[in-house]
Amino acid sequence: MAHTSHIVDSALGAVGHTPLVRLDRIAKHEGLQCNLLGKLEYTSAGGSVKDRIAKRMVEEAEKEGKLIPGYSVVIEPTSGNTGIGLAMACAIKGYSVIITMPNKMSLEKEAALRALGAEVVRTPTEAAWDSPESHIGVAKRLQSEIPGGIILDQYRNVNNPLAHEYTTGPEIVEAVVSTPSTEARPSSGKVDVLVAGAGTGGTVTGISRAIKKKHNKDCIVVGVDPKGSILAFPDSLNTDGAGSQYVVEGIGYDFIPDVLSRDPADVNEWLKTSDEESFAAVRLLMRHEGLLVGGSSGSALSGALRWLRSDKGRAVAQTKGANVVVLLPDGIRNYMSKPWFLKMALEAEPSPLAQRIADVLKTSKSDVQTNVDGLADGIAARTAAPDLENRPDAKDEVSK
Repeated sequence: MAHTSHIVDSALGAVGHTPLVRLDRIAKHEGLQCNLLGKLEYTSAGGSVKDRIAKRMVEEAEKEGKLIPGYSVVIEPTSGNTGIGLAMACAIKGYSVIITMPNKMSLEKEAALRALGAEVVRTPTEAAWDSPESHIGVAKRLQSEIPGGIILDQYRNVNNPLAHEYTTGPEIVEAVVSTPSTEARPSSGKVDVLVAGAGTGGTVTGISRAIKKKHNKDCIVVGVDPKGSILAFPDSLNTDGAGSQYVVEGIGYDFIPDVLSRDPADVNEWLKTSDEESFAAVRLLMRHEGLLVGGSSGSALSGALRWLRSDKGRAVAQTKGANVVVLLPDGIRNYMSKPWFLKMALEAEPSPLAQRIADVLKTSKSDVQTNVDGLADGIAARTAAPDLENRPDAKDEVSK
């Protein structure tokens, strides 16, 4: 299921086809009887769930004659992953790419984009979506002034949710249906619950439609939205922390994208999550399941666990064989320079084994620790100061 068993023509043939993984150790840790399953999107060729929409948007634009080889310049405002998917597709197909991206997005995303040949323009994180200074506003200005410029527009492009309705959703259904129910591992044979974060909203909308239309109309779909975003429905859910900044990348917005369905028939329930619980759930996935996921995967898992503890979710949580699928959008590759990850990885509580190692080596704790604040400050200098003469070197790394 995770990979094709034949030679593919390009990296685009390795988009999707990602595994559905049992999260049994977390389920046991949380006292769950249901099957907790993670859709592991970082195994896609470009490293995220957004590879799917990038591939489809480019291929459909070609079919419609909107992309012209040797002339068209693909311009896209993005939090990073859609840009990486587009840059990968356009590197293969020969189109030039410009990505506009808010400053808060990681250095790793920019580096990956540039490695794939894209030009990257950073914009103020605090700029409202409809401001000329926002990543959307800057993309529109570039499109108007660069010959051949075209914005495929993940926020409005119907091929965003269709990519998930035609690929991600059916893959989830196939994995669940084709896995037999046994005494040791009972299964309802259905996708009973789907939990996914929302950015553009195309992922949760498209997967929901795939499941509800052709597989299980009674599947409960739970959307996860960070505090500070306004995507959750009803709007009253968004009042707590309204307008506040959040660190998690790739989910949440200050406007409602056209591709997001807030119809309760598509997304039955919504939960708001905080950065703190999201990053705690990332640690759970890493330490208990060995999955090197990004922050939005933690948001999805923390939302799933909270829903399963709720009055509505408790019955599902204690039903053997019920299948609860959590969409894990990307991996830690894009966030290894982020202070939240460095602190989690390098400032974790010392284990008994660490103390034993220290005793054996007769070294003090300070001798083996990394200065996380200094490391994070150095990385921030690269990201926040694009006009440094020696970019991408930070000031402390410039040769004397």
